[in-house]
Amino acid sequence: MKKTISSSLENLVIRKRDFYYVQETLNGSSRAFSKLTGFYYKRIFAIGMRFFHNQADAEDFAQNVFLKAYEKLSSFKGESLFSTWLTRIAFTTAMNQKERSHDAETLSDENLIPGKIKTPEEEMIYSATVEAVKGSLEILPERYAECVRLYFFNGMSHEEISKATGIPVNTIKSHIFRAKKILGKKLEDYR
Repeated sequence: MKKTISSSLENLVIRKRDFYYVQETLNGSSRAFSKLTGFYYKRIFAIGMRFFHNQADAEDFAQNVFLKAYEKLSSFKGESLFSTWLTRIAFTTAMNQKERSHDAETLSDENLIPGKIKTPEEEMIYSATVEAVKGSLEILPERYAECVRLYFFNGMSHEEISKATGIPVNTIKSHIFRAKKILGKKLEDYR
């Protein structure tokens, strides 16, 4: 219960902060948009890495997404989190580019898996976990893998993923559930 209240309060603070910067940007402050870019660059870059698997293309992708967001900023009404709205733009942009190129690859940014490394033993466990997860994601159907990446690596809720992808919430829950079953079996094979 306490965690839910804390999470709701955090979302409210972030929502108000982002809405403030959106309004300031719309009033002509380029500095405000730079703040928004700073808050969400890593998330958008990670999506770019997921689709393009190279830093230069991911950076170009992120720049393109932020340009599109800037151009469409007046359409942001604050009904969802800015991060959800921005992720939707990123996801749509990436899917359109993927359809054109048919060349998307799997996520390889190891820094997206949360956790602090403290000892050499923990570092070994962390590295093994990263490799196991990366290898396992490759066996998932793309629709499952995308939901898993957004849910676990980007920390998005089912509702946020739905808004970002246009996939119904129950379908996302089903994809994640089925992916976890597949991944659980695959990760057992690593033992």
